[in-house]
Amino acid sequence: MASLDEAATVRMVAHLDAMLARYRAGEPLQYVLGQWGFRHIELAIDSRVLIPRPETELVAEVALEKAAAIGPTRLVADLGTGSGAIGLSMAHELPRDGTTVWITDASADALDVARANIAGLGPAGRNVRAALGSWLDALPTGESFDVIVANPPYVSVDSTDLEQIVGAWEPPGALFAGSDGLDDIRTIVSEAINRLREGGWLILEIGADHGAPVIKLMGAAGYIDVEVRRDLAGLDRIAVGRSPIVASPD
Repeated sequence: MASLDEAATVRMVAHLDAMLARYRAGEPLQYVLGQWGFRHIELAIDSRVLIPRPETELVAEVALEKAAAIGPTRLVADLGTGSGAIGLSMAHELPRDGTTVWITDASADALDVARANIAGLGPAGRNVRAALGSWLDALPTGESFDVIVANPPYVSVDSTDLEQIVGAWEPPGALFAGSDGLDDIRTIVSEAINRLREGGWLILEIGADHGAPVIKLMGAAGYIDVEVRRDLAGLDRIAVGRSPIVASPD
């Protein structure tokens, strides 16, 4: 509080002027500030990663709901982690004992941002493992997971719905996924079922027009208890499916 009465230095004023110039030039406020809140944590972010959004907080909430019901140990993975928002929230909010969270990304730049955020997570950061690679290829061989969650690219390359500021500033590799926006979702759906433990959950953020096709994809791949949940705007946003539970012989 005492520092609020201190005069700003020339360097501080220059830094503020530079930030205002960036914002006036159209750069998103979150990148200008260099950090943004997500659920209960603060994340360092820049143009190497997507800006964390409220819709993704709902995805994290579902992943946390499913992971918290598993115990006493749980192994979870956040694929295409970007800033680490979902995975680090899980590490922060799940019990410290018995929780291991893998975060992965195909972008080395994005993973550098996520690793910096692990360092800022405090003691919960000890439960996080980071790996570079495409989707499930980055996960350790032979490990099966209780929960796999991802916010993959789901915008079609010719979409006219994307906000101009998003297309101009945020990383295209984290936005676009083929002609229908489903290329990466197809890959994750088809491969994740082989990396989930019996009864494990896959949770995906999806586009508002992807509910029906993703339900079809997950059903064809063998998931059970498939559903699509809506976001706060009432739009399809979260796809949930479960690995089959094999009945024990009598």
